[in-house]
Amino acid sequence: MTVRTHLLALACAAGLSACASTPTHYYTLIAPATQARASATQAPFQFEMQAVLMPVQVDQPPLVVRQGDGSLAILENERWGAPLGDEFHDALTGQLERRFGTRDLAGLPKQSDEPVLSIRTDVRRFESVLGQYALIDVVWNLSLRSSGDKRQNLTCSSVIRQPAGLGMENLVLAHQKAVSSLADTIAKTASNWARQPSSRCPS
Repeated sequence: MTVRTHLLALACAAGLSACASTPTHYYTLIAPATQARASATQAPFQFEMQAVLMPVQVDQPPLVVRQGDGSLAILENERWGAPLGDEFHDALTGQLERRFGTRDLAGLPKQSDEPVLSIRTDVRRFESVLGQYALIDVVWNLSLRSSGDKRQNLTCSSVIRQPAGLGMENLVLAHQKAVSSLADTIAKTASNWARQPSSRCPS
């Protein structure tokens, strides 16, 4: 066999191997726009969404799923479209914008005569079990700053579990629904609290 023939054989083998490899799939926590729910009224404040804290075990490009024996499986060919913390931030921000009827103004100039609500989220658990459920455990803080730099704070927590059907797509969809449910809770609590500072976290 000549060198040229040998190289051609190697190239063909490499091509066949590449064709036979498992394709990589990418997912997002951002729900389709058709699932968006428009806000009926504009919130009585401007809002800014802060960065999201995410557990290091799951804050990586591949999806991480929990297995029955307590171990974690890293699925190299099933990946988030962006770092998971960014995915969660952008998904929750979009949901809150629709509920508040206003845009996220983080890093942008604010109206001096309107209160500003800052939202921080600390995701303590982001749990994925194929064919069973998606779970998020989130501590979230609301900080309302009004004229004169007077500031009020409220810290709450939510544990949300959504059933998931078979397949990775259904698991991701369950996480999208969990984020939407969290947005419902935060938006309702924030709006009530801004109007009635004596109100507290949902039970």
